[in-house]
Order: sequence, then C-alpha cells, then structure tokens
Amino acid sequence: MQTQRLVLPADLNQYGFLFGGRLLAWVDEASWIAASLEFPHCRFVTVAMHEVQFHHSVREGTILTIDSQLQQQGNTSVTYAVQVVDTRRTEQQVLFATSVTFVNVDENGDKRPVVARP
Repeated sequence: MQTQRLVLPADLNQYGFLFGGRLLAWVDEASWIAASLEFPHCRFVTVAMHEVQFHHSVREGTILTIDSQLQQQGNTSVTYAVQVVDTRRTEQQVLFATSVTFVNVDENGDKRPVVARP
C-alpha cells in the first residue's frame, strides 16, 4: 500500500528540515493502515520499528511516498517493510526504510492470533 504526505512548515525542526519524529509517526500510521486493511478483523498495536536511520534530509514542500508491504506473518504478529521516497525525484532515492511489527491484541491488551480476511 502506498500513501503520500506533503511536508509542511509545521513538520520542520529548528533547522528547516523534516523533524524525524514526524516521519516516524507517518511511517507508523501508514504501515498500521496497511495492516488493518489487509487484516480487518485484527486490533493491531505497534511493538517494534526495527531500524531507525535517516538517509537524506527533507525540506518543506517535498511530497513523500510511504510504501508499506507485508514482509512476514506470524501467529500473533505481522511485520511490514516500509520505504519512504521523495516522489518528485527522478532517481527515487530511499530517504528512510525500516520494518514495523504489529501484534494483534484483544480488548484487554492480551495477544491473540492474527485473523486473515475471510
């Protein structure tokens, strides 16, 4: 699943670059949406972002594409591979990449099996 985000002034740090925490929130949200659409009967919570390394800085006005693809499915969890690229750059440089793992929980927060789409 792909989604796009426009980097606005409120997303910038004190040096005029995209605040890293904002990008992490967008990645978490985009991959959670992908998981929730693929497994609509699950209640996912984030348990891990496997590596956080920013490869390039991002300025205001950049349109980012966040691509989330199912990487692994376990008994109670799913992991999504996520890549973030600058949509308008012709070479599609990866700005950020990680894997995000979610666990399926019940209303008490206890793990439960992942339920595939019927």
